[in-house]
Amino acid sequence: TQVESECRISRESLETLLEETAASQWGPHLLPPEVCSLLNPAAIYANNEISLRDVEVYGFDYDYTLAQYADALHPEIFSAARNILIEHYKYPEGIRKYDYDPSFAIRGLHYDIQKSLLMKIDAFHYVQLGTAYRGLQPVPDEEVIDLYGGTQHIPLYQMSGFYGKGPSIKQFMDIFSLPEMALLSCVVDHFLSHGLEFDQAHLYKDVTDAIRDVHVKGLMYQWIEQDMEKYILRGDETFAVLSRLVAHRKQLFLITNSPFSFVDKGMRHMVGPDWRQLFDVVIVQADKPSFFTDRRKPFRKLDEKGSLHWDRITRLEKGKIYRQGNLYDFLRLTEWRGPRVLYFGDHLYSDLADLMLRHGWRTGAIIPELEREIRIINTEQYMHSLTCAPCLFLRCITKALFNAQFGSIFRTFHNPTYFSRRLVRFSDLYMASLSCLLNYRVDFTFYPRRTPLQHEAPLWMDQLCTGCMKTPFLGDMAHIR
Repeated sequence: TQVESECRISRESLETLLEETAASQWGPHLLPPEVCSLLNPAAIYANNEISLRDVEVYGFDYDYTLAQYADALHPEIFSAARNILIEHYKYPEGIRKYDYDPSFAIRGLHYDIQKSLLMKIDAFHYVQLGTAYRGLQPVPDEEVIDLYGGTQHIPLYQMSGFYGKGPSIKQFMDIFSLPEMALLSCVVDHFLSHGLEFDQAHLYKDVTDAIRDVHVKGLMYQWIEQDMEKYILRGDETFAVLSRLVAHRKQLFLITNSPFSFVDKGMRHMVGPDWRQLFDVVIVQADKPSFFTDRRKPFRKLDEKGSLHWDRITRLEKGKIYRQGNLYDFLRLTEWRGPRVLYFGDHLYSDLADLMLRHGWRTGAIIPELEREIRIINTEQYMHSLTCAPCLFLRCITKALFNAQFGSIFRTFHNPTYFSRRLVRFSDLYMASLSCLLNYRVDFTFYPRRTPLQHEAPLWMDQLCTGCMKTPFLGDMAHIR
């Protein structure tokens, strides 16, 4: 169509505008003074009211929370898992021709295992048409609707469970899942394009296991440890955040699934050799999310070399390292309960859900994609101020700017995405990185933006009280009496 053609023509110019805006932070030479509704990529956004004055204890995950990683890590994970599939799972050699495409997938997508469909679902369980892919090819809207019994709606019993794992549909929630989605799509694409029969469940499990092997075998840890300057971002900002909190007499703790040797090297790089003195408690290889629900696993103390001690843990000491354990013993030994604790993590399920819903901690989600999404939103607002183009035209362009296949991780046209719904449910605050805390006082109070409910701010003519429009079809209903 003409609109689609114009979208393709205009995308390059808008991407150039986005790059210029990002390079200049706010792009004052691009944006006129009257545009005052811009969003700040370095801001903290509140889903719930929270006063930092009441927070006495700050907790942190490690990967993608204290340590932000460069996107250069994703091709390494993809390639290593691809080679594991070929060499250990005996998958076709032809899969080796596929390289990682960083622009293919976004976080929060769902994968229907039996249908081999990667798709974007909104907060009401509807598939966003135009965002369903089998392998690397889009699936026509008519086929998607037919696959789900004549509707775009995914029944609740099929959807992801509490931790993003339903009986037949999996939601990809963490940033490490980006290379997993890319590899899964490439493998399916190879099998389909070569007419090879395969069992969807077996293929999904093999790809998932190959990605898991990259982590279990320590390959990712090795890459990062060998070149921390390349892979670890914003280390000086992490140090500034932790030091500032300690200076204001806040207590800090770390709970991570990563091993001590890896965390120690990373924290030494970002903070220095005395990093453990900043934390009151450090727990590694915690095995989240079962750490929050399984009472059976006790804490064990580690020495400097990573060797386990056999003595019973009766208190958690500052400067010591503990492995595994469980949240119930943690609460008993520290007495850090309720809303005076604020915990930060990047995974809405594994890091935050249990803490908020079952234990009353305040939670903060780290969403690195937020920074780029906000810059695109600001660019979109600027384009609205310059043109009277149709909404469909601008919608097409901005979707392509977010991601050509799936659009924004936060929105599906008028509705929030399923990812957004969980973000609002499981986090009090969300931000692009921990460094955003440096923009606020330690006693600052965050308030969620008061947005009108649908019945509070009429926007459509049929909802306006004009004094002349009462019950227009009352006469037609007279026969009912």
